[in-house]
Amino acid sequence: MTNTVISHLRHGRRLALLPIAFLAACASNVPLNTPAVPPLSAPASPAAPTVAVPAAPTPQQLMLRDIVAQQDRLYRVAAPLLVNNTDLCKGNARNLLGFTAKNKYSFSDELSEAAQQAYGMDDRLQVMGVLAGSGAARAGIRVGDKLDMVEGKPVPPGVDAERQAATMLAPLITRGASARLTMLRNGMPVQVNVPFTRACAYSIELGNADNVTAYNDGRRVLITRGMMNFAANDNELAYVLAKEMAHNSLNHARVQRTTATAGAIIDNLIRIRPDMSAMSGLSGMKPMPQTMDAASDTLSLYMVARAGYDIDAAPRFWERLASQYPPSALNGYTALHPATSYRLSVMDKIIVDVKGKRDRRQPLLP
Repeated sequence: MTNTVISHLRHGRRLALLPIAFLAACASNVPLNTPAVPPLSAPASPAAPTVAVPAAPTPQQLMLRDIVAQQDRLYRVAAPLLVNNTDLCKGNARNLLGFTAKNKYSFSDELSEAAQQAYGMDDRLQVMGVLAGSGAARAGIRVGDKLDMVEGKPVPPGVDAERQAATMLAPLITRGASARLTMLRNGMPVQVNVPFTRACAYSIELGNADNVTAYNDGRRVLITRGMMNFAANDNELAYVLAKEMAHNSLNHARVQRTTATAGAIIDNLIRIRPDMSAMSGLSGMKPMPQTMDAASDTLSLYMVARAGYDIDAAPRFWERLASQYPPSALNGYTALHPATSYRLSVMDKIIVDVKGKRDRRQPLLP
């Protein structure tokens, strides 16, 4: 599942199941203290074991946990959109590995110790997330497995492990259908053959800002923390993700000549502490013309339906968003997508079309 943890990783190539990296929260058992043995002269009485009180989490651990929880939701919702829409992002569909792996060097200095304490990270690449329904999941890859070998060749540990593993896997993913891997599970080697997963190769990023908005730059989709909090359920979050994916598939950033500007905004917002002074007004972005916005709404509703999400509530979600964050809120979503009434009229028609095709068992293609 990045990415920063998306934003908190060091710069470099990512070993990704999708072009996203994510962490999966894990539980740990609370150790029990051994009761004290009473003196021989004292009558023995049952003594209840006391539970060791874990140390209070550090601010860095709390920050990491919050990021992980948001990323888990973001990537869980994004996965079926990416995997089930290769027909609608043909120029951007790729073979992907199906899991993410990181080590302690993948994190910024500020969060490295927290990652080690929370997830047991060391200098070997450790699986942090597995895409549901992927070849990796079917092959039995588990969170916590450590990547030991690729096609019989050892994966070097250390600072450069991600880049070196990516270099080893790249030709296999480009030319082959699967990879033979050796994983360490509880210290024991496990041989697995991992079929690659075909998916839309859009990187899904979490933005560390409370602005209720989202961005795309042709290859990435960024959803801010504010937008994630605004989306009340998975369907609503899927609407936003699909909308930005559709903009990418339709090359709208290139047509609008905003690729570089949007890319700079995304690079800023995936930092631990973005420079919010650079996010005033529209931040150099252009409002989306209504015809282009409606085209992306059309494509996104098909994406949402193909991913198994409900499409009926989409118009009401966008209507609610525009009502609470109108175009006058320049750092919000509607300022960049101001043609709400026109968009809603198009959505109502597309929903009817999608349902009709589904009822007739026709391919869900616009």
